[in-house]
Amino acid sequence: MLFIIQLFFLGMIIKEHFIHNNFIIVIIIVCFILTVFLGYRYLNLHHETYDYERFSIAIWVPIGAVLCYILNVVFALGSVLAAGIIGVLASFAPQINNQSNYLKKLPTAIYCGAFVGMSSAQITSSIHLVIAAGTITGILYMLSKNLFLGIGGKLGALAFAGVVIVTSIHWLYVG
Repeated sequence: MLFIIQLFFLGMIIKEHFIHNNFIIVIIIVCFILTVFLGYRYLNLHHETYDYERFSIAIWVPIGAVLCYILNVVFALGSVLAAGIIGVLASFAPQINNQSNYLKKLPTAIYCGAFVGMSSAQITSSIHLVIAAGTITGILYMLSKNLFLGIGGKLGALAFAGVVIVTSIHWLYVG
């Protein structure tokens, strides 16, 4: 699902920039598909076990999204600075109790939510959309506990998928 969403958006971006030269579009898309195909073929992305993240951890994804959105939009700090502040603050959560495995997992979930909160106010125009996107991203976070291990960009890809799903549903119903 993530691959299809990303392929669609990359294709639209490429098409927008090379609107008059379709040959370049075809070459870029073919190179991208070959790269992804070879990556799936030669990287060990398949796992024998499938495990879920606990709900009590994933609930922090929408919390991180809302906090980052408030810093980004309400306080007008900008998306990068807002996500940085949330990430730094979340990194201190394990210091509350060094023995707690629960607290050690919080920074990753909160930072995943911060990626959702980085969305432009034009895309997520209300706090309700951010909460919905954070919730969808939290569900995806729960389901992908041992997927994409060792691959960079997992949190951003999950946040991207959550925002795209919510904004697509919003666009379909509101127009």
